[in-house]
Amino acid sequence: MEAMIFAAGLGTRLRPLTNDRPKALVEVDGTPILALVGQRLVEAGADRLVINAHHFLDRIRDFVRQHDFGVEVLLSEEPDAPLDTGGGLAQAAPLFRGNAPVLLHNCDVLSTVDLRALYETQLNGNALATLAVLPGSDERYLIFDDAGLCGYAPRGGGADVCSRDPIGEPRRRDFTGIHVVSPELLATLQPGAYSIINHYLALTRAGQRVAMYEQPGVEWLDIGSHEKLAVATAWLRAQQAG
Repeated sequence: MEAMIFAAGLGTRLRPLTNDRPKALVEVDGTPILALVGQRLVEAGADRLVINAHHFLDRIRDFVRQHDFGVEVLLSEEPDAPLDTGGGLAQAAPLFRGNAPVLLHNCDVLSTVDLRALYETQLNGNALATLAVLPGSDERYLIFDDAGLCGYAPRGGGADVCSRDPIGEPRRRDFTGIHVVSPELLATLQPGAYSIINHYLALTRAGQRVAMYEQPGVEWLDIGSHEKLAVATAWLRAQQAG
């Protein structure tokens, strides 16, 4: 299994911690986030990791050289500007073998999502991608129906936006930042800076299927602010203790 960690973010809400390091190297209870996510992916079966980087690129490059992930690690560099998730994946696509799905994971996310089960769902399904999701919040969510992804809620509120007519009952779900893409999807990517979610929605408008994976009882948190970093530290300690 190949996997990619999105680690090019600026981490502005974590300043001053990110004044001298990338968000991916901010520590949770003494361990860089990048190492925690990499370990999770390797434990799930990843035998090859691709990591994209922009902010403090040299620091990421040095960490990848010095840290033993236990598997081959390749760096997809974005020196001029961050390319977001869609453009970052397009930039990294030539580094993949191209014969199997790729597991994607945001670097600032910790969870108990069964990564192997998510991967198997994509492997055994008929979708271009499979997204791990949670019950929808009141502010931001994607919309899925019986056939898969079919819309989203815009930032800042407003009416739901559908990329196609729903089939069956629409369901609101939050995206976890963890997903699996097929080799066929990689071939649809174009260079530039854009969100992979926007690309998924464009594919659904064209009649392609993007599926969801929902696992009951999942614990999930992001590390986008100092408050959330403190929560993540307590959560990780509880996980390691129990």
